[in-house]
Amino acid sequence: MRELQIGKNDAGQRLDKFITKALDIPMSLLYKSIRLKKIKVNRKRAEASMKLCEGDTVQCFLADEFFEKGKKNPLSEGSDLSADSLARVRAELDIIYEDENIILVNKPPGLSVHEDESTKSNTLITYIQSYLYDKGEYDPDAEQSFAPALCNRIDRNTQGIVIAAKNAESLRVMNEKIKLREINKFYLAAVHGIPKERTATLRGYLIKDEKTNTVRVFEKNPPRGAKEIITRYRTVAQKAGCALVEVDLLTGRTHQIRAHMAYIGHPLIGDGKYGKNKDDRARGYKHQALCSYKLRFSFEGEPTVLEYLNGKEFSIPKNEIYFTKEFF
Repeated sequence: MRELQIGKNDAGQRLDKFITKALDIPMSLLYKSIRLKKIKVNRKRAEASMKLCEGDTVQCFLADEFFEKGKKNPLSEGSDLSADSLARVRAELDIIYEDENIILVNKPPGLSVHEDESTKSNTLITYIQSYLYDKGEYDPDAEQSFAPALCNRIDRNTQGIVIAAKNAESLRVMNEKIKLREINKFYLAAVHGIPKERTATLRGYLIKDEKTNTVRVFEKNPPRGAKEIITRYRTVAQKAGCALVEVDLLTGRTHQIRAHMAYIGHPLIGDGKYGKNKDDRARGYKHQALCSYKLRFSFEGEPTVLEYLNGKEFSIPKNEIYFTKEFF
């Protein structure tokens, strides 16, 4: 029998969810073990749906093989590195804001936020975890069910602000606020041509093609499965037949800004999927000219552990966005 102590970052979870993160155990055996009282809480029978509290103890009458380290933590989303491995990672971060609960980072274009087929340790989440490990704020070998995690994602080739949570409670709150659209995100984009209307709210429908990883926009009569998109923009500057626009996403869909601006005849500079970027590459544009440059926290409802952020705004200075220099 082994006993697991429920810490701050473990509390608030269902028993079954905690066990799947803490142990390498098949789901079928997990629920059978709970049913047969081979997994208990505070030495009493427990249901799979029981919410755990800090200070609880979970007794596991299971074979030693299920307690072996090395299982990827589902919350880490792309990083299953040990403390020794994180110590060898060179963290390269442009930090915009940091406190005891969250960290805001300016992700450069070309860097993946999470591990994919072509990257492993050179990802934003790994850099963040390595940085927090070096500061003594995160030890992967001491955590049972949590790793610092990203709250939002942006494409590899897009620059912008990414939010990471340092603890489980902040992650839950931030994810909920994003779901309720209580965090306003603003983008800057450089586009070909100068929009006829200086400010406009675009409406349409978007459908994704999974095979090509592209989307199509429809203004009316959308096909089945299409989702509504609303994109608001205003022209900030213009030069040499191009425009710099600020975009406020009223809906957040895959490639929404890139596809919607291309649909109205103003594809992003450097965008090879929704524009013709041969000439753009010759000018030095290796990525689409898009940056998620500003966040505003507009919380509603009951106060949370992150209430102190309400009303605050954070942004990347325009002179630190790689494609804005041509307009100023």
